Amino acid sequence: MIWWITFICAMIIPSIMLCCGLLMWKRPPRKINGFIGYRTTKSMKNEETWKYAHDFCGKLWTALGAAALIISAAVIGPFYHASEKTVAIVALVTGITQFAVLLTSVIPTEIALNRTFDNDGIKRR
Repeated sequence: MIWWITFICAMIIPSIMLCCGLLMWKRPPRKINGFIGYRTTKSMKNEETWKYAHDFCGKLWTALGAAALIISAAVIGPFYHASEKTVAIVALVTGITQFAVLLTSVIPTEIALNRTFDNDGIKRR
């Protein structure tokens, strides 16, 4: 029973990344706001940077979320008959890794924004 609970919990972060990635990519927030969406100083400069950031990060999260679902299932799967302690450790390491991937996805998005736009949010030629 604990394995199934752990398995379901391990699928939460990748599922959220996949769903939110698809939403950001296909249906981003229409207006710049401080409540929902990819909100950084650079992404909120203007409508163009806002759309670009959501497109880039949405595609990234979609890919990372799908990959994380597969990898997480492959990592946890073999521990079906393992002890509760072992399953808990595997789940903890998996969860920390997933969260780190989620947080570090900001880095390539900000790099892409900086390569595409100047400090005033004007597209580079």
